[in-house]
Amino acid sequence: MPLRVVGVDPGLTRCGLSAVDVERTRSASLVDVTVVGTASTVALDQRVLAIADGIEAWLDRHAPDAVAIERVFTYTNVSNVMGTAQAMGVVLAAAARRGIPVGLHTPTEVKAAVTGSGQADKATVTAMVTKILRLAEPPKPADAADAIAIALAHAWRGAAPGSLAAASSGTAGGLTPAQRAWAQAQAKASGGGRRAEEARLRALAKRGR
Repeated sequence: MPLRVVGVDPGLTRCGLSAVDVERTRSASLVDVTVVGTASTVALDQRVLAIADGIEAWLDRHAPDAVAIERVFTYTNVSNVMGTAQAMGVVLAAAARRGIPVGLHTPTEVKAAVTGSGQADKATVTAMVTKILRLAEPPKPADAADAIAIALAHAWRGAAPGSLAAASSGTAGGLTPAQRAWAQAQAKASGGGRRAEEARLRALAKRGR
């Protein structure tokens, strides 16, 4: 049974949403991807409402086992921080309402999981997402590719209860069969298995240059 993860690249102007199915072998397939957006000229309450409506519909449509969100890390633009945080809050509330566990991942963690390097640029992340999912063409816009990468990072690296990535409470004892299977698979993949996977991703990235 694959693990279905909804990935979210939060924002009010552009909020990337993905749904990805990942097998215990770490092979992945894209279910759906989109970008929900609002204009900066729209009143704030209506912008937040539009994002809320979009994520609510997305979660109901795809019924994921987990939700992964890119975590606010560092921004020099305060308005960007506020917009990202507001969108994150909407997603967290929507997931909590449905009892779906949530994980938060920094951009560096996502890049490292997908490309093998935490310093990869957006073009490299997009190229790797395209290869991993065997897509005919790169997902567009960049927010869509980022949302897919976030879902892959969560599926491959997870968010152990109590870790900085875990944003949900009380989910450890009520795991779905897919989540339990994944917890066991991730335990086996730790250490040398994870290092081997990262080496494979780095080699794949080099071949694409």
